[in-house]
Amino acid sequence: MRVRTIELRILAAILVGLWLAAFGLILVGYRPGGPVDILVGVAAAGPILIAVAALLWPPVARGDRAFASIAWLGLGAMLLLVPSLIGLLAQISGRGPQTLLPSLEAAYPWVVALIATSIFAGLGIARRRLGETALRRRRLALGTILGLAMVLAAGMVFSAAAVVNELALDNRPAIASRFGPTDPDLEPPLCSDVILYGPTAVLDLRMDSSLDGRFAGQVTIHGIRDETDVQWNGYAATRLTLGQHGITRIGDRIWELLPGRKWAVAEPGASLRQDLDRTMLLEALTPGNRAVAEDRGISFIEGARARHCRIAANGTMIRNALPEVELLVGNTDLARWRGDLDYWVFADSQVGQVDGRISGPALGLAEDALVAGLRFRITAVDRGLPITVLPPAG
Repeated sequence: MRVRTIELRILAAILVGLWLAAFGLILVGYRPGGPVDILVGVAAAGPILIAVAALLWPPVARGDRAFASIAWLGLGAMLLLVPSLIGLLAQISGRGPQTLLPSLEAAYPWVVALIATSIFAGLGIARRRLGETALRRRRLALGTILGLAMVLAAGMVFSAAAVVNELALDNRPAIASRFGPTDPDLEPPLCSDVILYGPTAVLDLRMDSSLDGRFAGQVTIHGIRDETDVQWNGYAATRLTLGQHGITRIGDRIWELLPGRKWAVAEPGASLRQDLDRTMLLEALTPGNRAVAEDRGISFIEGARARHCRIAANGTMIRNALPEVELLVGNTDLARWRGDLDYWVFADSQVGQVDGRISGPALGLAEDALVAGLRFRITAVDRGLPITVLPPAG
């Protein structure tokens, strides 16, 4: 029992550290300009107190199966908190959305981690209150009730502070946005006006494909661009490839990263069009294609005003504008594929986001499918900030 107590206390100590890290990030880094910014950070201390309770009164169990279940409860909370903390750090350091949890998908891991931590602590408190000799079922019931009560208390305090702070920001323009100017007096250009790509940009691309409505593959890419110099790498999990892919181009020098291999010098002339946002603008968002663009009004993306526009798209256009689709569809003929291309032009006349959807016959992709689909989103943020593309290490 002594060894198990020590092991569970170690788990609890790690949970205290992770929740403390989240508290510190919010308290120090969350400054959207609301009246109770600091109060939101202070309200994030609730989970720390819950984890400290687990450290003081670890939920020790005599049975092997019961002990393993309790240990996995703590481990599960840890496994959810680590990537969530990385995402929170990226959001705060990248001047991301003022809303800490902008969607259910973003909130889900935090909520589940809080529930796991609270039940983990609740079982320890129940054991302390009822004694070691109490029936296991009674301790489990009391521990679960206490855990859920702690979830409600911590969640309600934090949610109330965050919601009040964000409601106060509704009518206040954002100070800055990584997507573009936030001055409400600046009007984004019309869909058919002259538009530009940023001289530099931090780039993200997400693509996925489907066959008869079933998920068939995904590609995520992150990179940077300095005029025509570009570097990106990411992960592809598709029917055609599995692993890391990347491109670095500096002047006329090109390096390639392929699954299972290190960065290597590519053949001269290779990958000249894989610039993500720049290629998209030069190949798809041409003046001719935008002449009949549909103006869908003004949108706000992370505080920056942008004009939302839409044009018709076909497979040939998308393959030319986004050569990376080869990772999903290979050499499949996309000439008969049709869809839409949405783009957002910001007040600096630069394109900061492009969404696309096309579908067509699945011929050449799968023998047991009729219709295939492809979706993607490109974002180009921090446009114009100093960026230097360096040769890949190794």
